[in-house]
This record gives sequence, structure tokens and C-alpha cells, in this order.
Amino acid sequence: MNDTKVAEIKNLVKSYGAKDFQTTVLKGIDMCIYKDDFIAVMGPSGSGKTTLLNILSTIDKPTRGMVMLDGKDVSQISNKELAKLRKDKIGFIFQDYNLLDTMTLQDNIALPLALDGVPSKQILERIKNLAAVFDLSEQLRKYPYQLSGGQKQRGAVCRALITNPEIIFADEPTGALDSKAGKDLLHCLRRVNDSGQATILMVTHDPLCASYAKDVYLLSDGAMRCRISRGNDRKEFYNKIIDLQASIGGDFL
Repeated sequence: MNDTKVAEIKNLVKSYGAKDFQTTVLKGIDMCIYKDDFIAVMGPSGSGKTTLLNILSTIDKPTRGMVMLDGKDVSQISNKELAKLRKDKIGFIFQDYNLLDTMTLQDNIALPLALDGVPSKQILERIKNLAAVFDLSEQLRKYPYQLSGGQKQRGAVCRALITNPEIIFADEPTGALDSKAGKDLLHCLRRVNDSGQATILMVTHDPLCASYAKDVYLLSDGAMRCRISRGNDRKEFYNKIIDLQASIGGDFL
């Protein structure tokens, strides 16, 4: 395991509501994410997994506790520094792709670098390399409405990777895909992670999706209950995840 910390949270607490009517969603979470990790966070509905993702990715703020990204306590930096950290160090993969319909797939992938003033020759070289990995070389000139769901999501992953971010946050990345498209995407994510191109934290309710990760963390009632690691056999890992779900109970949606 690489010992370079990409992200860390300490005693993370998140509550909603007025003082006398608060609901605490996260209850003192501690977690470290290291370079080249591929982590899946699972838990029953309402366990706090999406809230955890939002706080780690700086979309939301904790009620208490510390969030470290790129060696910085995000509560102690200016809005300008935080915006730069998001732009340079974080990539996002959403369930609904978030591609712009008026742009070709190539232009969608290029957008983060184009906005940053990177030379077009350099952008095109990065796109070419990513498109080859994600089997999109023949689709780059097409618009999103001309693509399948799987192609759109693989394009969204390319867009997230184009800036070489420190970490990718993925929110139910296979949720809108059929089983074949979902497996194709997961194979690609695992490939870029194994090659050292991406550190990934993924929220999912799907044990098959989670079995492609290296480690699975289980949240329940706002607390981190356990972690299990994959080893070399993904099928055996999948069965462990199923058993873990059964032991916790609840609706994993």
C-alpha cells in the first residue's frame, strides 16, 4: 500500500436541524485514504454514506471534526484556495453523467482543461490516451444524445480524469446503467486504479459494484462499522460483501 495520504477525516460529525431538534447523520467518523486506494462505501438507506461523500469532496461542511485534502485542513483555507483545490485535485463522477448536450464527447472531456488554458495539442493527446483506455476512440465526435448510457458514463469518467486529480469521488456511478454497461465501466475504473492513474472513493448500494474496489467500508447508523479487503479473488470478496449486508440488515438503496 502507498503510504501517501490523499485525504483524511478525524472525528467527523454532521448534524441537521435546529439545536433542540437535531438529527445526527455522521457520528465521529475517522478515515484515511491513501494514494492508489479504491474504496467503496456501503450502508443501508439513511446510513450517511452520501453525506460522507459530500463532506469529503467539499460539497458540504461538517458540523464538527477535521477534513484534510492534499495535506490541507479545508476549514482553514480561503474560498479561493478551496476552489483551486477542487479544480486541480478532485474529480467527480455522477450517476447522471452531467455531460453538456451541445458539445461533442471530445469537447465535454476537454472542458476542464480548456477552461484552465491548457494548450489544445496537450489536451488532445490526453483525450486520445483516455479514450483508448475507455473504448471511446470512435465516439469522440458524437454528441451525448448519440451515445449509449455506458458510453456517456465512460466519457464522464474521462472528463473526471483529464486533469490528473489526486482523488476521484464517484456517487453511484453504475446506478443508471444496465448490467453489461456497469461491468464495462467498473473494469475500466479498476484498470486505471491498478495502473496508478486514479485514487477512487465510491459510494454504492450494489455489492457487485463494490466488489471491484480494493476495500469496502460499511456505514450503519452514522458510524463506521467495519472494513473488508478484496485480496485476489473478486468472487469471494463479493460473497463476503453479501454476507456483511445480511448481518447488518436494512435497505441498501
